Amino acid sequence: MNRNFDIVIAGSGITGLTAAALLAKGEVPGRLNIRAIDAGPRPVFDAAADVALRVSAIAAGSVRLYESLGAWETVAAARASPFREMRVWDASRSADGPEALHFDAGEFALRELGFIVENILLQDALLQVVENAGVKVSFNTQIGAVRAARQCGIEVECGSERFRADLLIGADGASSSVRQQARIAVTSWSYPQWALVTHLRPEKHHRECAWQRFLPGGPLALLPLHDGRVSVVWSTTPEEAQKACAADTALLGRMLTEASDSVLGELVVAGGRAAFPLKAQYATRYVAPGKALIGDAAHSIHPLAGQGANLGISDAAVLAKVIHDAVASGEYPGDLPVLRRYERARKGANNTMLYFVDALNRLFSSPSSPVSALRGAGMRVFNASGPLRRRAVAVALGLA
Repeated sequence: MNRNFDIVIAGSGITGLTAAALLAKGEVPGRLNIRAIDAGPRPVFDAAADVALRVSAIAAGSVRLYESLGAWETVAAARASPFREMRVWDASRSADGPEALHFDAGEFALRELGFIVENILLQDALLQVVENAGVKVSFNTQIGAVRAARQCGIEVECGSERFRADLLIGADGASSSVRQQARIAVTSWSYPQWALVTHLRPEKHHRECAWQRFLPGGPLALLPLHDGRVSVVWSTTPEEAQKACAADTALLGRMLTEASDSVLGELVVAGGRAAFPLKAQYATRYVAPGKALIGDAAHSIHPLAGQGANLGISDAAVLAKVIHDAVASGEYPGDLPVLRRYERARKGANNTMLYFVDALNRLFSSPSSPVSALRGAGMRVFNASGPLRRRAVAVALGLA
C-alpha cells in the first residue's frame, strides 16, 4: 500500500505534540500528513513571566528523545531545572537515615536524573518543531462527531469542516472525547486526597535534589526550580488541602515547613497556589479500528512518582514506531491488528506502574505501627538490593 496517510491528533498537550513531532520527523518522510487539533487556546511561553504552577518531572530517557527531535535545546535555553538527586523518606524516619531512599545521578553514570520543566515551555518548544516539520495545528477547535468513512478510515467533523483520516489519535486528556466516541470503557477510582501545588522559597538551597516525604495523609514533594525555589505537590486530605488554599501566606508556609520536617529549613510561599482532587483510571482498551489512545486518555496515575508525563511520552514514542513500521511494510496504519501492537507494548507496562504507585500511596498512608516497621525494613532491603535497585531506577528514568 504505497500511498500517503492522513493522521489526526486530538489534543496538543505534551503527549499529543510529542506524537506529532515523532510522526513528522520519523522514518517514512513524506508519507504521513499530520494534523493536530486542540479545543483550548494556543500555549505561549513567556520567559518574563513567573514559573507556571504546572510543571512535570521529565526523566532522562524522555530528555534524550526530545534532544533527538531538536526540542530540548529550546527548553534548556529557557529555564529547565535539573535534579541530580532524589531523597524519599517516611514521616516516621529521617531524610538522612538508613531507611530513606537516596538516588544520585552519578550512581547511574548520568549528569542528571531528569529536569523539572513547565508544561507550557515544553509545549511551546514542541510546537516549533512540529510546525517547522509541516504539521498543521489548530487551536480553539473542537472535534465533533467521528464516524466510519464509506471506504476506509474515519470521517471527522470540526465545526462546519468535515475531513477524512486514516487514524485518529486521542491525546485529549482524562475526559477524552475520542475515547468516549470509540465507546471504550474506563476503570477508575478516586483517592481520599487532593493535591495542593505552589512555589516556595526555602531557607536552605535545594541542592538540585527532588525531595519526597510520605505523610499519613499522602506524600509531599519538593521539586527544585532553576531560581532556587521549589515547586510543591502536596497530596493530602481534602480538608487539609482546602485549608491550605484558604490560608494566608504565613500560615501556608508554616504548614509546609512542618509537613516537610524542615528538611530545607523555613519555607516561604513565593507563587500562586491551586488544589484539585486526585483519581486514577485506565482504559480497558487502548485501540479501536482507526483510533488509538495515548497519555491521560489511556491512563491517569497518582502524581507521587512523577511518572504521568513520562508514561505519555513513552506511549507516543511506541505508537509512532508502530505506525512508521506499518507504513514502511505496506500495511494500513489504521488497521486494528497494527494498532494492537502498540496496545500490547504499552498497556501492561502502564498498568503495572499505575498499580505500583497506587500500592505505594496506600502503603505509606497506613498509620499502623507494624506496617510502618515493614516499610522501614523494605526500604533498607531496597537500598541494598543492587541489580533490583538499578533496574527499578532505569525503568523510572525511561532508560530500561
